[in-house]
Amino acid sequence: LTDVTGVQTCALPIWKVLPETMAAKPNRLINETSPYLLQHAHNPVDWYPWGEEAFDAARDLDRPIFLSIGYSSCHWCHVMERESFENSETAALLNEHFISIKVDREERPDVDEVYMQAAQLLTGAGGWPLSVFLKPDREPFFAGTYFPPKGAYGRPGFGSLLLRIAELWRSRRADVDASAAGIAAAIRQGLQSYARPGSVDWSVLEKAAADLERGYDPAEGGFTGAPKFPPSMSLRLLLREHRRTGSAPLLDMVTRTLDRMVRGGIFDQIGGGFHRYSTDDRWLVPHFEKMLYDNALMTVALLEACQVTDRPDFAEAARSALGFVLREMTAPEGGFTSALDADSEGEEGRFYVWTPSEVSSVLGDEDGLLFCGFYDITEDGNFEGGRSIPHAVQDLASRAGEMGLAPEDLEARLAAMRAKLLEARSLRVRPALDDKVIVAWNGLMIGAMAMGGRVLGETAFVEAARIAARFVLSLAVEGGALAHSWRAGACSGPAFQDDYACLINGLIDLYEADFDGRWLLEAATLAEAMLERFRDPDAGGFFLAEPSHGTPLARSKSPTDGVTPSGNSSAALGLARLSRFLARADLWGAAVETIGALGGMAAQAPRAFENLLIAAHFTLSEPREIVLAGQQNDAALAEMRGLLSRTFLSDSVIAWHDASLPLPVAQGKTAGDALAAAFVCRNYACQAPVYSAEDLAGLLAPPLR
Repeated sequence: LTDVTGVQTCALPIWKVLPETMAAKPNRLINETSPYLLQHAHNPVDWYPWGEEAFDAARDLDRPIFLSIGYSSCHWCHVMERESFENSETAALLNEHFISIKVDREERPDVDEVYMQAAQLLTGAGGWPLSVFLKPDREPFFAGTYFPPKGAYGRPGFGSLLLRIAELWRSRRADVDASAAGIAAAIRQGLQSYARPGSVDWSVLEKAAADLERGYDPAEGGFTGAPKFPPSMSLRLLLREHRRTGSAPLLDMVTRTLDRMVRGGIFDQIGGGFHRYSTDDRWLVPHFEKMLYDNALMTVALLEACQVTDRPDFAEAARSALGFVLREMTAPEGGFTSALDADSEGEEGRFYVWTPSEVSSVLGDEDGLLFCGFYDITEDGNFEGGRSIPHAVQDLASRAGEMGLAPEDLEARLAAMRAKLLEARSLRVRPALDDKVIVAWNGLMIGAMAMGGRVLGETAFVEAARIAARFVLSLAVEGGALAHSWRAGACSGPAFQDDYACLINGLIDLYEADFDGRWLLEAATLAEAMLERFRDPDAGGFFLAEPSHGTPLARSKSPTDGVTPSGNSSAALGLARLSRFLARADLWGAAVETIGALGGMAAQAPRAFENLLIAAHFTLSEPREIVLAGQQNDAALAEMRGLLSRTFLSDSVIAWHDASLPLPVAQGKTAGDALAAAFVCRNYACQAPVYSAEDLAGLLAPPLR
């Protein structure tokens, strides 16, 4: 029963609800706002949302709980729904013998983490859909992932499994109780053993870079074999180590990986933005869903690489990704939505793939031939059904040289073609959108938009970040606490710690883009709330949930970085950055304490703590405070701002002397009789002010260690 392996993450349309199921009487999920839960609202299964009503029913009826956890862009979640949860016979078994609970893991990451531990303990693997059987007191006694309707793939059939679990519950209750107690104890021990304190010094950073170098694919970039996930935090950590040490091989790993990704099928060559991950080692065939967090994190990696290398293709890829988010993943209210599905018209990737005849019908024969040749769109195809995923098999400069063109001229022609194909593609059946606004992911995208506006000189991106920040800051639940997510006019519940931490960093990025002091004041308020609600006063660091969330079994610190930065690593970086603006030693101390609370684990497994090491890089660097002063419309000031935007300053914060909002970092730093001045300081001890971008550049070169 426990021989269940993890499954891949991809997507099927949220809207795929059969007409006959729509006619069925809705279950309790009809009152929820999550698109994933609403997709199951017409299942014949008598679903409950996570809550006391379900637990009370399980106790009153003396039934075990069947807990199913998934999310909107999970392929196998929807397969299991189609095969089992829409099946009336399977639903009858669930309704007769169990209390069934459906959870959106994106709304309850704490619940998902606890029961994923159960699956990993019992099976050695995890994945979604996560299928867990619980006692009414929420202790798990059996767990797995996807179960087929009939026995297959070394897994029992779901219907036969339900009957066996029901019989076990009736006839061997003492065994169930003993198993559940042991599993619950192991989960508590596992979640609470994360705190292994230890110092993080430069040797840990060097070990992390060496680990990445050992796993690096020198041909195609990236740090694993297939499947390859977007390695944004790995790339950003390597950029910092390159800046610190001057190591050319570290930079080469970054540039080759980004080059192959932005030319590959994982990047939407026509519409912009990154798909979830590549199924092969060449970044060619992706799982086609698009997640907000991937596009935020990879955009920042591209922008930082652009600052280091000044490569226009990295800048254009970042601009394209942010443009995609504005066009397709921005809610009318201003927040950024969560995910685009992989499928349309019942086929994965159908929206994104092409044949030569489809391209030529839009571009004409001559341009169609050029486009298909550059992006490898062939009659045989490189994907299912003889269709092709556009990807650039050759870099732009080489192809332009073969054609006798300047690279910028070829890019201009290709850009015009991409615009025409994007317009034509917009007429296709679109993938479904999960329009939840998740605060943590919005914090990531606010930061990416703000940085994109600053580095690329695109005011529309900064304005989008402002609008999203105002919207997200307006989201509150009863008692005034920040909300975790929003959809259709309703908030899902109180925020988790990573919501606070990611939003703090996004607001700091926004301040550095527009110098509106409001964002720092809001970040400081969020920091105070985060420290009060989530900080572990005994061991340091932060819990993922606060007591009001009612997390089962144990409060976890969720310390490792996954597809998104952990709340602890984001808090360490945000608090450290904020402390430099506000001259608050307590915030700096909390940041250093958080790094130290997880430092032992980071030293042992640095690849699992890359964003924490990015935070450690900042604190170990003795970060600089750079303050600008003068008249905002002065040409010299504009040149200095442009220089700061083009320069990779991972060890610095950038502030503006604003007499109407006196920040401690800018106190006393005025331009005097000049129209513009810049101050470069460490620990608030400043060098003499400079009055030109040329002189400022001389102060920004990093010392090599």
